[in-house]
Amino acid sequence: MRIVFMGTPDFAVPTLKALHGAGHEIAAVYSQPPRPAGRGKKERKSPVHTVAEELGVEVRTPLSMKKEEAIAEFAALKADVAVVVAYGQILPQAVLDAPKHGCVNVHASLLPRWRGAAPIHRAIMAGDDKTGVCIMQMEAGLDTGPVILRDEVAIEAGDTTASLHDVLADMGADLINEAVISLADGTATIETQPEEGVTYAHKIDKAEARIDWTASATEIDRKVRGLFPFPGAFFELNGMRVKVLAGEVADISGDAGTTLDDTLLIGCGEGAYRLTKVQKAGKGAADAEAFLRGNPVAAGVCLGAT
Repeated sequence: MRIVFMGTPDFAVPTLKALHGAGHEIAAVYSQPPRPAGRGKKERKSPVHTVAEELGVEVRTPLSMKKEEAIAEFAALKADVAVVVAYGQILPQAVLDAPKHGCVNVHASLLPRWRGAAPIHRAIMAGDDKTGVCIMQMEAGLDTGPVILRDEVAIEAGDTTASLHDVLADMGADLINEAVISLADGTATIETQPEEGVTYAHKIDKAEARIDWTASATEIDRKVRGLFPFPGAFFELNGMRVKVLAGEVADISGDAGTTLDDTLLIGCGEGAYRLTKVQKAGKGAADAEAFLRGNPVAAGVCLGAT
């Protein structure tokens, strides 16, 4: 098939590689423009942009797909289908309609649960027992289109957004070729999303990354895992911001936000939470023992309820 690929972050790379490896003609790759990054603020190409160039595929980086010129250039590619994976722009109807078989999206949730920007984070933070990937025909609504294929995976106790990200990225790559071929030969089974069970995975606000110690230890553990590696759940100690990179629930009670020993066991609204890996602002990650050598924390220190 003649395919236009539209994607930007690491999550999209396995799907691009899968399509290219299957022998489809990649007419062009669309990605977000290079952005300033790092301490030197040097412009950096997106992961998809970089890989597409390595594969020898033309890359386009329009600032907006809503401009008439961009729409016309996209339509002129005369694609059989466009595959969209975390592209980063809302596509106008004229773009959705341009390919022969429309546009399909690789979405990291079991639709209609967790439509929107942060489905992996939200599934972990909500305590879902499973998640997955849907290959969806795109329409004007936010992740409302019919589903062509889906697969699921259990969310294990130690899963983080980082670990599930990689699993789901590979899962999307495994599904994509079957999905686009089924559209081309007319064998696709189209599943309209039910109206029941719709939830929205709103973009993560950095303000919600602050740990509220009045929450249960289980809820705090979900927040830590759901916000790892970015933006990272955090608390403040003596005016210093400390990210919590890993921890474990403890079956013990104590005042919320108070250290229960001198090894970073923190009382919660229900139960307690032991910090096992943390990171001070501007410093590297450290296990609790290494952190405490330079920043001793005695029992009875109040970190505050929020």
